[in-house]
Amino acid sequence: MSTAIKLVDVEKTYHGDGVVTRALQSVTLTLDKGQFTAILGPSGSGKTTLLTLIGTLDRPTAGTIRYGDVDVLALKGKRIADFRFEHIGFVFQQFHLLPALTALENVMAPLFSRKVSYDKKARARELLAWVGLEAKSDALPSQLSGGEQQRVAIARALVNRPDWLLADEPTGNLDTKNSENIVKLLRTYQQEHGSGIVFITHDQTLADQADRIIEMRDGRIVSDSGRETG
Repeated sequence: MSTAIKLVDVEKTYHGDGVVTRALQSVTLTLDKGQFTAILGPSGSGKTTLLTLIGTLDRPTAGTIRYGDVDVLALKGKRIADFRFEHIGFVFQQFHLLPALTALENVMAPLFSRKVSYDKKARARELLAWVGLEAKSDALPSQLSGGEQQRVAIARALVNRPDWLLADEPTGNLDTKNSENIVKLLRTYQQEHGSGIVFITHDQTLADQADRIIEMRDGRIVSDSGRETG
């Protein structure tokens, strides 16, 4: 599969209570694997909607989305679920760890119903060590700090070595030091594995650490350091 994600004339419209909301308007964008991209913008600018469409968690009202030669909008049911599992990892502002599972089990969770060619527990232990939490593998989420829980969530997102990691405000619930550590982890993974990282943030300081900054407002891309504008 080619390394680029391409969106052409993508739109997303929501209808509710007689109100039409154009969350995305004519978004055309190419994302290259191996690039660390930040999406910046105020609340309601369309950032999360864009990431949701890139991650195949929702479908656009209009436009096309391709991962290389694959038209992901043509995939449905199990095919799109399998594609997402094989190629995309997600990290969110809320950690979404299962409270009754240990850190190790939470990292393994995406693999519970999957047949894979590697040892699931060994892979999970390797990733916990990579995020610096090997000693906390038997801890429950309630026994971990916010920064530690987000590191477990990152390890879980990477358990199948995805081509792309999509992060929606991954530092939103963390203090400055932990936020910087999370961005460093994402950057390190990108450099070690050549994966594409796309992360949403409100923090200009964190965005400035990216290779590319895309700024959104009112459902449109208003600036993009990765291409000529104007």
